[in-house]
Amino acid sequence: MTMNESFNFKNQSMFYRHQYKTKTTLVFLHGWGQSMIMMEPFETNFQKDYSTLNIDFPGFGLSAPLNEPWTIYDYANALEALLEELQIENPIFVAHSFGARVALILAHRLQPQQMILTGAAGLKPKLSLGTHIKVRAYKLLKIGLRIPVIGPKLISFKTFFGSEDYKQTQGALRQTFVSVVNEDLGKLLKEIQTSTLLIWGDKDDATPLWMGKTMEKNMKDAALIVFENDDHYAYYHQRVRTIRIIDTFIKQNKEVTI
Repeated sequence: MTMNESFNFKNQSMFYRHQYKTKTTLVFLHGWGQSMIMMEPFETNFQKDYSTLNIDFPGFGLSAPLNEPWTIYDYANALEALLEELQIENPIFVAHSFGARVALILAHRLQPQQMILTGAAGLKPKLSLGTHIKVRAYKLLKIGLRIPVIGPKLISFKTFFGSEDYKQTQGALRQTFVSVVNEDLGKLLKEIQTSTLLIWGDKDDATPLWMGKTMEKNMKDAALIVFENDDHYAYYHQRVRTIRIIDTFIKQNKEVTI
């Protein structure tokens, strides 16, 4: 039976869809600015053999807009509370980008047997010279904005700074975005025991391939699969291939752990 429900955490609602079939539950976590729709092809495929949980993170999809800024740990706490509510133990996280940040935190806490991360965020990016200059310029701009005579004339220049994700948010969600991207989860990698499959596009410019290689190197049990000539959404562009790889990974690991 499939349930469409809303879960409340910190006075904030989170929409989810849960189907119970077996004790093994795949938990699908979408990226920033996305919704559970991106994970529906995978949810539909795997619910034939497993239980599934697909969510809209607070602030996205059918979940309510954020009523206050959240940290990445608020998102992790909300999902952990939902897992407890649904009595889901040893989940298999299937997470993209921002969703992988949440999966990394919960893998560190819960140490589940398996997870699949694709285009995973969570590491601080390497700043190029151009980016360093841009950051310095933005700091100078913020100083200028506080000067009564000059400030109003500089407001329009703010649009030149910030990523597209930043520009497309406002209010509590924008403050949340700033908090999330500045949280470096690299410190957790060496302590995660979970068997992890990493799927990456070699042309990913949102979470470059070096991040996947770093995760593979620093996690105890991780393997990296690279999709050539594909980008941050390689997992979605090549859904059939991704599903086949995930299915093989889950079944092989089950055979090892039995």
